[in-house]
Amino acid sequence: MKKHFAALIFAVLPAFAFASSDLGYPLDHVEVDVADQAAMQDGAKTFANYCMGCHGAKFQRYERVATDLGIPNQLMLDNLVFTGAKVGDLMKIGMQPQDAKVWFGAAPPDLTLVARVRGNDWLYTYLRTFYEDPTRPWGVNNKAFPNVGMPNVLAELQGRQVIGCKQVQVVEHGDKQYDTLTGTPITHEDCHQLTVLPKTGALTTEQFDEKIKNLVTFLAYSANPVKLQSERIGTYVLLFLAFFFVFAYLLKREYWKDVH
Repeated sequence: MKKHFAALIFAVLPAFAFASSDLGYPLDHVEVDVADQAAMQDGAKTFANYCMGCHGAKFQRYERVATDLGIPNQLMLDNLVFTGAKVGDLMKIGMQPQDAKVWFGAAPPDLTLVARVRGNDWLYTYLRTFYEDPTRPWGVNNKAFPNVGMPNVLAELQGRQVIGCKQVQVVEHGDKQYDTLTGTPITHEDCHQLTVLPKTGALTTEQFDEKIKNLVTFLAYSANPVKLQSERIGTYVLLFLAFFFVFAYLLKREYWKDVH
């Protein structure tokens, strides 16, 4: 029993380590729907084109993804497979771990289960909060993951995001400082605001946010591809138990009706 408990503790420790390392930056909430095939198809396209150069999904098969997302196998091979893999192969990448360690300092993690480990909100925030930082090796940093060792591969879609200054009202815990002439709250410059430079990306802010939402939806599906099936089976089981309970109760009442 103790061995099983210890194994469970070690299994969940990485998740707690991931969660605690990024505390302090507010996460943006995102609602994903793994039943939305169109969103997942777009997310799979983004994943294949922008992520799979370095990150694999080695616990997924192209064929399973194609079936679940409603993509014909040949269309999947023609548009989302760039390594010469067969449709039944695992979604691995060609980059060797030893080469990746030399180039990046560490091998990029596999992303099959990243949504389960990190959470959808963290992924959504992380992918949208890269900003230019010339002090970093790749010229970028990240609000949700400070000193990240990864380039911003989605920069051409999002545009050049920088940290700039913005006038904000001074309001902290209900204690307001007012301008004696205008009666309005005093403002100051917050120089930690993320700003995308106009006309530097292929997508608008709204389009980019939607693109990232679709990518997170695909990663959420990848982390638990049987979620919809499990929920459907769970519903059937509950209905069966409710139906069975009626007959069990009637049988019990019949058996005990003569017991006083």
